[in-house]
Amino acid sequence: MNAWIWVFVWLIALAVGVGIGYGLTRRATASMIRQAEERARQILEEASSEAQNILLEARNQAVQLRNEAQAEIERWRNNLRREEERLQQRREKLDQRQEALDKREQMLNKRQSALDRQRNELDRLQQERMKALQEVAQMTQEQAREELLRIVAEGARQDMARVIREIEQEAREEGERRARRILATVIQRIASEQVAELTVSSVDLPSDEMKGRIIGRGGRNIRTFEQAAGVDVVVDDTPETITISCFDPVRREIARRAMERLVTDGRIHPGRIEKVIADARKEVEQIIREEGERAVYETGVTGLHPELIKLLGKLRFRTSYGQNQHAHAIETAKLAAMLAAELGANVEVARLGGLLHDIGKAVDFEVEGTHALIGAEICRRYGVPEEVVHCIESHHHETDQRSLEAIIVEVADAISGARPGARRESLEQYIKRIRALEELASSFPGVAESYAIQAGREIRIIVKPEEVDDLGAILLSRDIARKIEEGMEYPGQIKVTVIRETRAVDYAK
Repeated sequence: MNAWIWVFVWLIALAVGVGIGYGLTRRATASMIRQAEERARQILEEASSEAQNILLEARNQAVQLRNEAQAEIERWRNNLRREEERLQQRREKLDQRQEALDKREQMLNKRQSALDRQRNELDRLQQERMKALQEVAQMTQEQAREELLRIVAEGARQDMARVIREIEQEAREEGERRARRILATVIQRIASEQVAELTVSSVDLPSDEMKGRIIGRGGRNIRTFEQAAGVDVVVDDTPETITISCFDPVRREIARRAMERLVTDGRIHPGRIEKVIADARKEVEQIIREEGERAVYETGVTGLHPELIKLLGKLRFRTSYGQNQHAHAIETAKLAAMLAAELGANVEVARLGGLLHDIGKAVDFEVEGTHALIGAEICRRYGVPEEVVHCIESHHHETDQRSLEAIIVEVADAISGARPGARRESLEQYIKRIRALEELASSFPGVAESYAIQAGREIRIIVKPEEVDDLGAILLSRDIARKIEEGMEYPGQIKVTVIRETRAVDYAK
């Protein structure tokens, strides 16, 4: 019973607590709603006030923009008004100029009409005078024109020849002056010995009895020597001298050295001969290597193939007109290098071209062809640059020269070969060259006589004046000089002088 009373009390208390909590909650909720409504009303009032302010500011800005736009439009209107006034003024000025031009054109048309009438009158008068002149001169207009052209052409031809002579003379003097300066500078920078060496093919003997020992019993010694050395031994009546003959200068040098050793030693028999020739061959080969290396060292050339160095050394025993080709190659290389430096050309190409330009002479007795083409082919085979090969093959004009270095190599070769004491020429070859020079000059039409003077360094040609005029004489000298360059070989240069003389002879009776 007591338990039920406590349960009942607890339920009543719970109901009272729930009622009290509901009341309190409702009251709190109402308070919160009132506060929210008050806050909303404040926010609406603030928003309405801010909106009014923004609207007022927007209206002010709109009014300001409208005023600015109206001011800008007014400014543009004023500018357009001024431009219209300026254009109107220009239009009025153009109209005035057009009127003036129209008046001037009318005046020019009137003057043109007057000029046309005057021209027609002049043409008529000219035709009348032309007819009168033709009647007086008994020549048509075409004939008179041809005669006038002939006279003018003849005078112009004479004037042209005179101008050509003056220009050529000035160019020649200037060219010679510059060439002399360059050549003098180059020659002063090189010191060369005069050639004092010829091809030696004789061996001195202590006595004529040595000739019998050289020949040997039944000629066995001389036959062994000739077969081993590849030369011909000439034993004649020349006292205490024998002659060694061979086209190969190296073999001839080997034979000469071997023969001198045999004569000095006195022991001459087939076994001894073969051993001495073998020793002489080794000695000459060593000399060839040393001379080739010396040529390369003296000229400052590097990177040459060993075979080319060997061929350069062989030139030590090769001569041309008495000039040693080894010394000539070294001298030409130095001259070409200095000329190239003076003229602004490729110094290395000129130096190597000058050193190798006559290398074909080391084997020209073994291979057919000119030494220039043979040397060019050899150098091309051993990897020499093509510009250097061109200098070699064109230094005697076997091919056309295409570079300044090729011309420099030719000039250096001529300087080295033409200086005093460099070369000698036999009387027979000299006479042949003089005769060939005169025959070449006489082969041209209009040549009356030709004379080679100054040891073949100048050719004077007398032409027929009725066949060759002044201009033709100038052209003839050029043609003869070009023909000499193409068809002849000669040291230095040859001066071509053409003489044209007209004589008028009459007799007083």
